Amino acid sequence: MKDLFSEIQALKKSKNAILLAHYYQDADIQDVADFVGDSLDLSKKAAATDADIIVFAGVHFMAETAKILNPSKKVLIPDLKAGCSLADTCPPDRFRAFREKYPDTVVVSYINCSAEIKALSDYICTSSNAEKIISAIPRDKKILFAPDKNLGRYLAEKLGRDLTLWPGSCIVHEIFSEKKITQLKVRHPAALVIAHPECEEGVLKLADHIGSTSSLLKFTQTSPAKQFIVVTEAGIIHQMQKASPDKEFIAGPPQNECSCNECPYMKLNTLEKVRDCLLHEKPELTLSEDLRVRALVPMQRMLSLS
Repeated sequence: MKDLFSEIQALKKSKNAILLAHYYQDADIQDVADFVGDSLDLSKKAAATDADIIVFAGVHFMAETAKILNPSKKVLIPDLKAGCSLADTCPPDRFRAFREKYPDTVVVSYINCSAEIKALSDYICTSSNAEKIISAIPRDKKILFAPDKNLGRYLAEKLGRDLTLWPGSCIVHEIFSEKKITQLKVRHPAALVIAHPECEEGVLKLADHIGSTSSLLKFTQTSPAKQFIVVTEAGIIHQMQKASPDKEFIAGPPQNECSCNECPYMKLNTLEKVRDCLLHEKPELTLSEDLRVRALVPMQRMLSLS
């Protein structure tokens, strides 16, 4: 393990490369990364970097986002098969037809979507800034929100906005069991439930705090509570434990007995694949310039509001 860490560090230095990792990556990848964050943090970091090579330890849409913001830089992803179940629920041809049914709407798309969906959108948002983006749109404007129906429903209720929702969802966040979380609360009465807004409505009603991954992490650091039931992808618990070693973090249970609270796509990336993609400078993420420019417009609107 130490050899892999040292190899990766040496390759980053020799190639002027930066390794960005999402909170849902394996702990080893988080520990060797130059920066760990949620989608908004990583987007900002990608936009600001002066590295020649960006290695994105995350999923495909995240690497696409880095390329959209950095056309002159080489963007690598350790495993091209690291897709996203939520992005997959929103095929561009079907979404284009859906959008045409609502010609007078402003399209706000969650960043967990393909470059093609971004190019069909007016604004991009993340779970960290979605409330700010929606609130910046005049209330007399109709909004179509894609692709996550659970996040869209949560925003509509919290902000009192009438959103037309694309019916997409994340396999990880939909699998959490309302019944099992209730049982956990009984066994751990002092624990606070913290949940990502991609979860279903019944689960969110049990939560003491709802927020993006970075918001959940910050809450565990500032809260006086000593126990937390964490209802999002379990990779974030590594950073929570590092920041608050005196606290206990209990992974939210799925409906069945599988490890479904871990994203199978995020976990396709490994230290070996990170090393190999740096060494061989592939797989490389590429986009046509036409698509990149069209997808850049709503991304820039998001960043200007963030």
